[in-house]
Amino acid sequence: MKNRIICALSGLLMLLASCGTAPSVNEYMVVGYVAGFRGYDFSGIDAAKLTHINYAFANIIDGEVRFGSEKIDNTEMNSGDIRALVALKEVNPELKVLVSVGGWGWSGNFSDAALSDSSRTRFAVSAAAFIREHALDGIDLDWEYPNQVGAGNICRPEDVHNFTLMLECVRKHIDSLASVQGREEPYLLTIATGADEVYAANTELGEIAKHLDFINIMTYDLHNGLTSQTGHHSNLYLSGSDSPDGDATVKAVDIHLRAGINPSKLNIGVPFYGRIWRGAEPVNNGLYREAATTGAGMSYTDVLKAAADPAFVRHYDSSAAAPFLWNERDSVFISYDDEVSIAAKMEYVKSKGLGGVMFWEYTEDVDGMLLNAIVEGLKGR
Repeated sequence: MKNRIICALSGLLMLLASCGTAPSVNEYMVVGYVAGFRGYDFSGIDAAKLTHINYAFANIIDGEVRFGSEKIDNTEMNSGDIRALVALKEVNPELKVLVSVGGWGWSGNFSDAALSDSSRTRFAVSAAAFIREHALDGIDLDWEYPNQVGAGNICRPEDVHNFTLMLECVRKHIDSLASVQGREEPYLLTIATGADEVYAANTELGEIAKHLDFINIMTYDLHNGLTSQTGHHSNLYLSGSDSPDGDATVKAVDIHLRAGINPSKLNIGVPFYGRIWRGAEPVNNGLYREAATTGAGMSYTDVLKAAADPAFVRHYDSSAAAPFLWNERDSVFISYDDEVSIAAKMEYVKSKGLGGVMFWEYTEDVDGMLLNAIVEGLKGR
């Protein structure tokens, strides 16, 4: 009888495992930004491999967090998207779904929203209401960037301290909401931060971290669409070919650590896209050379197509732990991440005791190869 009971229990466990129940949550955070403007079927998201989803984006309209009539890539952000993401909790009950506010294109109204006690309160009340209305687990603020013009945004020196006050105010209101609801877990408040000293100089990193559950560092676009010099756009270490004042993931993390932030609150960013320069000077395989164009964004599908083209040669800058593609015939340089560089980044996350990783963005992955590399790389110690 005892053996039969054991066999029955074993069979039940196997059945449960086969029904798509979520595995135990990884001890590291895996935060995936999901663009609401890609026309993607969110039911296809592999939710069991994520701890958090950040829906991008909500806007700031009349000082409040809202969906409005504004569009990104001719697509309107909407509540139906969020319902589809929240439904993924049926696959992974531990999944947390947040809305991300702002981003590169919609950060123009942050400075005004943060300007005064009344404007901060208006924003915070609307943030709590948005969370409640859409059954979210929290809110992520992606202000690009305080006291910097970004994509032509309003900015002012007061942003530096006002951002701290804004986060303090949002924290107060979402904590109050959780208390009124009798919610066991507090609502999450997170931000995306820049990866350089300029960002740190225009924020109070150590102070704002006190109000946050965690921080997603945008350790990508280190060479980007504003720079005509080729280079790694998401390198782990400073390349031996770069100047000493160049950027790297480890330098970005160090900036945050020097501000007194607990490493367990920090997630490094991984790009699920590449950047391409054309007309690069044919020296050093095009690495850190002037080009005829700036580094335009490139889908990962197109990165893989280039990698399969015999005209391109894959190189690996071991000093930076970063791959790149070089087409000598056409003088084309492509920077990207792959399974090898992601594995190196995950080892770094574990060695530094960081919180985990975030990535931009889910819909650009190809057959889950990059997400799988993250998950596999975070296994073990």
